[in-house]
Amino acid sequence: MDYQKPKGTADILPGTTSIWEKVEQNAREVFNQFGYRGIRTPMFEDYHVFSRNVGDTSDIVEKEMYDFHDKGDRHIALRPEGTAGVVRAYVENKLYGPEYPKPYKVYYMGPMFRYERPQSGRQREFHQIGVEALNNESPQIDVEVISMAMALFKKFGVPNVKLVINTLGDKKVREDYREALINYLKPHYDELSKDSQERLYKNPLRVLDSKDEGDKKIVAEAPSILDYLDEESQAYFDEVQALLNKLGIDFEIDTNMVRGLDYYNHTIFEIMSDSPVFGGGYTTVCAGGRYNGLISQLGGPEEGGIGFGMGVERLMLLLQEENPAFAPQDQLDVFFASADQQGDEMAFEVLSKIRQQGIVADKDYSGVKVGKQIKEAFRRNAKYFAVFGAREVEEGTFQLKNAATKDATTIKVSDFVANPAEYLK
Repeated sequence: MDYQKPKGTADILPGTTSIWEKVEQNAREVFNQFGYRGIRTPMFEDYHVFSRNVGDTSDIVEKEMYDFHDKGDRHIALRPEGTAGVVRAYVENKLYGPEYPKPYKVYYMGPMFRYERPQSGRQREFHQIGVEALNNESPQIDVEVISMAMALFKKFGVPNVKLVINTLGDKKVREDYREALINYLKPHYDELSKDSQERLYKNPLRVLDSKDEGDKKIVAEAPSILDYLDEESQAYFDEVQALLNKLGIDFEIDTNMVRGLDYYNHTIFEIMSDSPVFGGGYTTVCAGGRYNGLISQLGGPEEGGIGFGMGVERLMLLLQEENPAFAPQDQLDVFFASADQQGDEMAFEVLSKIRQQGIVADKDYSGVKVGKQIKEAFRRNAKYFAVFGAREVEEGTFQLKNAATKDATTIKVSDFVANPAEYLK
């Protein structure tokens, strides 16, 4: 029997993992600048954390959730997104108390799970980097979150992205618009795709972001949510736009843009790229929005929150195309080759001692000929290499060779071990 990874998963191998680690480190640096701290929540939660908060009518809950009953007959779901679990942790641990900052700013990184058709940049097990600013309702926080997302792409060396924003208004606005949208779409029911027919009465806003060409033509003439904003929602959206302009952040408004999760209201946004790696047209590489009501729904205060998430797999494709130099180059400070058993034992001892001083070093363990060992030093991109044998053991000295210049320096083993950084400049 051939054992293979499950469909929709991927092995992230050495070489690629270094890029992931650099992405995560860069993200942490940006998040820390904005006052965000890391949070880690379970990879599985009670099913209702997602079904109630993501929304029973969302594709995630209806079609894509990995859920099961465990041995205690508890209904469990693997997390399909990050926000609901973070909000659950926020409420359960009472992080809204007076001793905590408002907003409460956190970021997360980790795997998510959705049963969907695997494709380039989208797997059934996928990884997400996201942030949440909880217990605050302010256009300034909305714009801070957006500007942080834009700063992240600049940090990644991918500045050529487009910001698109919209508003879903408050609960009353969304309900009024929902009714108007149903009334507009009903006469076109037979022309809609099957998915949109199913969504029409459950979640008509999702019809607006249908990828079906026939649906796109129909919704092109659909009423705009901007025409249904009340005074308060309009003022909120105006302030978001004014603040973006003040910060010099370019944006477009797309009134047909909605988010796939039911908990969003007011500001929503997507950051898009038209990189050729995505096959033409703009593809969303980061998305988020405000979710007033979600915290109280889980037993917390009435205050709202806002956040965003980005898929790491899709980001990897973008970096590979737009900034290949982002990938870090693995490099050893020094590599040791061995000419015989005595030399091998010395190399092993020296290796251990210099590693304790922060030197990145390795040696040969295979016992192949010295020439092949030296080739391995070059393959591993070592700055320096050295060969140890019986003579080096007897004399207590060895030749340290610069891999780039081929210059050699004779050094006492004891001096090298005492201060290896002095010789590996």
